[in-house]
Amino acid sequence: MEYVQLGSTGQQVSQLCLGCMSYGSPDWRPWVLDSDTAEPFFRNAVEAGINFFDTADVYSVGESEVVTGKWLAEFAKRDEVVIATKVFGPMGDGPNMGGLSRKHIQQACEASLRRLGVDTIDLYQIHRLDARTPPEEVLVALDHLVTAGKVRYIGASSMYAWELMKLLSLSERNGWARFATMQDHYNLVYREEEREMHPLCSHEGIGVIPWSPLARGLLAGTRPNVGEGKTTRATTDGIDQLLYTSDGDAAVVDAVRSVAQRHERSMAQIALAWVRHKPAVTAPIIGVTKLAQLDEAITSLDVELSDEDIAELEAPYVVRAPAELGPASLRSLR
Repeated sequence: MEYVQLGSTGQQVSQLCLGCMSYGSPDWRPWVLDSDTAEPFFRNAVEAGINFFDTADVYSVGESEVVTGKWLAEFAKRDEVVIATKVFGPMGDGPNMGGLSRKHIQQACEASLRRLGVDTIDLYQIHRLDARTPPEEVLVALDHLVTAGKVRYIGASSMYAWELMKLLSLSERNGWARFATMQDHYNLVYREEEREMHPLCSHEGIGVIPWSPLARGLLAGTRPNVGEGKTTRATTDGIDQLLYTSDGDAAVVDAVRSVAQRHERSMAQIALAWVRHKPAVTAPIIGVTKLAQLDEAITSLDVELSDEDIAELEAPYVVRAPAELGPASLRSLR
């Protein structure tokens, strides 16, 4: 495993980040693995050299953080791993149980620390923007957590580039902690982040850690069509039907299949290798529920794509309107 700098921070992270939404409670989603079933995923990931783990308080309504903290304490050295979590999603029915008010951010951080079993969160990310809360309030609350030593770095996720730039400007003008990362939606069938977000992140030294690099299995060949598939997740997801609706998606999948056959690799390995080769990307976030999928992702690091491969993979892409990934897109995580 090789390690890369996380944006312009001093943190070194593995070239893959293990997404932990898949671990927690199957009562939350039928495809989620419980703690005992999740154990070998954390063990194998740590043994392979993965030191970067991403979760969120809303995943399994906190249970994902519990499972993540438990198994990292068992298999990893705390000083060597980078634990990331997120705040925003509703953690209950009360009026102050979600969003990005100073009250909720502080309360949510304390709760995440307890569930993870750590004194400090390495990367604390806002899961979405909160239109009801002034950005100054959000940034002051996050800055307070950094100053208090409860959080080392802060990160943002899916938003427009102009929104991120506004937040960066406010932070710089007021001397507040600055976003170090952007967790955005990026893969071969959704490349709109290349327009403005990725150039901005490269210019500002912000690490990009994309979610859904395999388009929720579409690029791995596990979903013949959006909304279809053999896995429990494929048939119960629903979010894929909001994200992947372009007429050109099938042609991109065919290109991935062609390059994979030429390299004698899986489609997932080719799609992950493409994301990893993009200059703005620090580490894609992988979500796996089978150990073979984890092994496949790790061995994708050995795949080298030629300029001709990349051109073939990118040629079928059809430009589309940016996907709507605001707060409403998180409702299905409740």
